[in-house]
Amino acid sequence: MNNYIEVKGVQCFLDNRKVLDDINLSIGKKEIVSIIGPNGSGKTTLSKIIIGIVKYSHGTVALNGREVKEMTLGEIGKKIGYLFQNPDKQIFTPTVYEELSFAYGYNNNLNINNKEESIDEILEIFDLKHLKNNSTYFLSPGEKQRLALASILINKPEFLILDEPTTGLDYKRKETLSKLLKRYENQLGILLISHDMNFVKKHAHRTLLMESGCIIGEI
Repeated sequence: MNNYIEVKGVQCFLDNRKVLDDINLSIGKKEIVSIIGPNGSGKTTLSKIIIGIVKYSHGTVALNGREVKEMTLGEIGKKIGYLFQNPDKQIFTPTVYEELSFAYGYNNNLNINNKEESIDEILEIFDLKHLKNNSTYFLSPGEKQRLALASILINKPEFLILDEPTTGLDYKRKETLSKLLKRYENQLGILLISHDMNFVKKHAHRTLLMESGCIIGEI
């Protein structure tokens, strides 16, 4: 298997406190790996190191063979889509259409002539077509999450990180999210951070357990 993410011997200190210690992790290009563990174990910190917004002191982190420290946040953002726990943190524009239009324009590698077609397609996939001109402020939590994920995937990233994606979702909304992930699981790799073991078991090829800043095993 060709690994897309390679983390070797990573240590991280925040406020002079060691939060990650000797982290080693490899994830394939089309593999779904879940990381579970108690709050404060370092799961989200590790994910933010991978996307370059948290710095590490020792070790190496590479994306598709390239060291993260050599890449800009913009370069990483075009390769890895990151879904935050709270979708409000990544929705910036007044309407659903404007949000997707903004996201599409962020990636200079996409053909601008295909913009409207791509937006219509992603609206259909994520069941947002009837909300195309609606205010993002009045969307339900499930609709906001679908919009945030649609805004990521319209850019055609190579990899996806989901941080507690089922938080606040009822059974029906979880099922909707599961169907969407199934649609994309053979197209890109996914790192899934979650406490929801039923959701993890449904999607993950491998599940790793973190405690006190260390990956202590695979379950």
